[in-house]
Amino acid sequence: MVTNIEVGARIENTRKKRRFTREQLAEYADISVTFLSDIEKGRKSMTINTLRRIAAALNVTTDYIVNGSEPFSENAELNVMLASLSPYRRQQAEKLLAVFIETLNNDNKEQPC
Repeated sequence: MVTNIEVGARIENTRKKRRFTREQLAEYADISVTFLSDIEKGRKSMTINTLRRIAAALNVTTDYIVNGSEPFSENAELNVMLASLSPYRRQQAEKLLAVFIETLNNDNKEQPC
């Protein structure tokens, strides 16, 4: 059985890997710093909506937070870069990346074999 302490530890460890302060993560996830602290220390549990917001802010899956299932490692560096951005800037970076990939794919179609 998964405990609040395990979940909180994964959130705290991921937050520190992303170099977020507790204040930053709380802001990104739209929760109070006190509540985030209580979650990280295993003193409180959270709703599914809060779990989703924390996972999105940390750029990990909810499954990782709950069960410790690792995300795809081949995207680790990209995930760290995106996770260091605010949610708005991350969304903008993802749009730019999509355009870049589309351009590369179109370029490949025009290249002779």
